[in-house]
Amino acid sequence: MTTFTVPTREQVSENNQVIFDNLQKALGFVPNLYATIGYSKNGLERFLAYQNAKTSLTNKEKEAVNLVVSQVNGCVYCQSAHLVLGKMNGFSDEQLLDIRKGKATDSKLNSLVQLAAEITKTRGYANPNLVNEFFANGYTNENLVDLILQVSDKTAMNYLHNLTQITVDFPLAPAL
Repeated sequence: MTTFTVPTREQVSENNQVIFDNLQKALGFVPNLYATIGYSKNGLERFLAYQNAKTSLTNKEKEAVNLVVSQVNGCVYCQSAHLVLGKMNGFSDEQLLDIRKGKATDSKLNSLVQLAAEITKTRGYANPNLVNEFFANGYTNENLVDLILQVSDKTAMNYLHNLTQITVDFPLAPAL
């Protein structure tokens, strides 16, 4: 299989160089997976706009979705990144472990995590009972659409890493 390397700032388009500079300023580094998107002249800008668009989900809910989807898709890069981001958004180590296992102690969050995992596993053909539970816990049609969009965002990143196997530049997620 082809070996993928992470492109440097000099190897990407001028537009992506500006984005690399902005990421460097904001995060202190350019995550390898974002840098890899930089192979596409327009992909990084397009993806970041999509990823940073407003949503009805809270940051904590988004992180729970990101983590469980990455677990289902077997993406060690995104599992590693979202363990860090999950802690930054207020989850404990125990809560993050539960989410990776497809559950949460809070019933509302549990319905979100379980539906996100199911959507990922079944490619959108979710068990109606999980959908009903999601709505019974107070989520709305808007939340369902935003959940699907969040699953698609994370699935794209999972697939990019699973195919390229670029180096993980976050503390490595332990295997379950």
